[in-house]
Amino acid sequence: MRRLCGWFILPLLLSSLVAQTSPNAPQNVVVIRHVTVIDATGAPARPDMTVTIAGDHITSIAKGSQAVIPKDAQVVEAAGKFLIPGLWDMHVHPIGKDYLPLFIANGVTGIRIMWGFPDYYEWRKQIEAGQLLGPGMWIASPIIDGPARYWPGSVSVSTEQQARQAVDMAKQHGADFVKVYQGLPREEYFAIADEAKKQGISFVGHVPLSVSAQEASHAGQKSFEHLVGILPACSTRDAELLQAQQADLADDIASGKPKFWGPGVKETREMMLDTYSPEKVAALSAVLKSNGTWQVPTFTLLHMFAYGDDPALLKDVRLKYLPIRITGGWDPAAVDGKHTREDFAYEKEEFQKDLEVVGAMQKAGVGILAGTDTANPYCFPGFGLHDELGYLVQAGLTPMQALQAATLNPARFLGREQDVGTVEVGKIADLVLLDANPLDNIGNTRKIDTVIHGGRVYDRSTLDGILAKVQDLASRKPIGETMFKTLQEKGADAAVAQYRELKTTQPAAYDFSENELIDLGYRLIHMKKFVDAIAIFKLSVEAYPRSYNTYDSLAEAYMDDGDKQLAIENYQKSLQINPGNTNGLKMLEKLNAQ
Repeated sequence: MRRLCGWFILPLLLSSLVAQTSPNAPQNVVVIRHVTVIDATGAPARPDMTVTIAGDHITSIAKGSQAVIPKDAQVVEAAGKFLIPGLWDMHVHPIGKDYLPLFIANGVTGIRIMWGFPDYYEWRKQIEAGQLLGPGMWIASPIIDGPARYWPGSVSVSTEQQARQAVDMAKQHGADFVKVYQGLPREEYFAIADEAKKQGISFVGHVPLSVSAQEASHAGQKSFEHLVGILPACSTRDAELLQAQQADLADDIASGKPKFWGPGVKETREMMLDTYSPEKVAALSAVLKSNGTWQVPTFTLLHMFAYGDDPALLKDVRLKYLPIRITGGWDPAAVDGKHTREDFAYEKEEFQKDLEVVGAMQKAGVGILAGTDTANPYCFPGFGLHDELGYLVQAGLTPMQALQAATLNPARFLGREQDVGTVEVGKIADLVLLDANPLDNIGNTRKIDTVIHGGRVYDRSTLDGILAKVQDLASRKPIGETMFKTLQEKGADAAVAQYRELKTTQPAAYDFSENELIDLGYRLIHMKKFVDAIAIFKLSVEAYPRSYNTYDSLAEAYMDDGDKQLAIENYQKSLQINPGNTNGLKMLEKLNAQ
């Protein structure tokens, strides 16, 4: 079950387990003196304050002249600096365990993961135990899609019963919420909505092509991602636009070849912008506000779609913090291989209209959340959240409102307002100390002096060390490419031997992560070199024996090679590790029916 690279949602790639940069053990008491506090409640900034942290909670906020400094406290002198709450990125797809520190280095102390895998729950435990450096996590179910699912590995449902079972399975396996996708037919979508309500679990995601934004809001969908479904609902010809996208979905299901936007939608997209109606925006906003439906625009992603033809993107200095297996396909000239000049021109217009819509929604009282869709092309882990705040201000939010979209609003959305989201006594000490005032310029959130996460202090020197370590990891050579060349010249046995030798003799020079082998194996499957793919996946099982994904991939290679029994055995091993592997369950059902 390969996690394929894509332009709308990248796979959740898993890196090798390496030692992380870790902070010193948290001091019993930390005191931040003479700081200007921007608490994100909407109150004015408070200058010359002293904030006291005991353990992992804020215990006191007092005027500098009135504060009592406990003996043996760790004192942070912060005159001329500004303290804000830790930031949240509310739409993330991690690229691997090794790269989680990029969030902390950028002041992002919490993330909402939008496609859940078992590994993430283990990461969360390690983070909470202080064994791994990374942000707090809110983790989705696997994506639930319709009969013609877009992403391999997502859950495909074709009946109302299957839709309800998918929700039940998500709840059983510990998902914090359910994620729906846009290929869901109406009946299956509403079954998910009903079952989620019964199970007491929220559901979020794309507005399916089969329903309108108003219908999704009334059904209880808690957040819409990427503004999917919003502009059609803001048109005076909204019914016609809905029919076009429903017809496209019906064609996708009939053909088994899913697309994000079919010919019907493409033919009507200019009309959608031409018939944009402020009155329709106001009416839709009233529905969303009444139902408590939040918007996660992910302008960082939408900007990439609109401006992905800009060659200057190739010079982005942040590329050095990501491995080549992620950035290798980020070609601004091609984007997803389907974009034309006309597409880019249209999407630039659409991006400007998206900004306008979000500004209007903010004024109407609709909840806005900051999210990036990291790690799509040029949606950088940690760094991208600051890009998103800038786009929110472009949309018409004030700097305070943009800041709240990454602090107070996520806390409210997650039901954690008593714990996080503002700088107040009793809150968890997730804080960011800035060198300049973000209320003067939202870009000042990038000017980070210190990050405090759960009471642990990461000063600028430590943050720079974190970035240097990640950069070093990202510079490793991809072992998959090296092995592929050897395999072509000398065969699979030589490539496997090369992997073992290099891992022993040059462990720091190459990226030996699981997905290097998984990607290589699927590359061989696509070339119909099934025996070679089996050899690579067997090596992956040897290297990562606790990964359900690598057994699932080996099973697929055996199935493609015609070995039904070994395919069944390896799907069963995958399910022993992860009983929630819906792909394994479906493949077993298919194989046993033969």
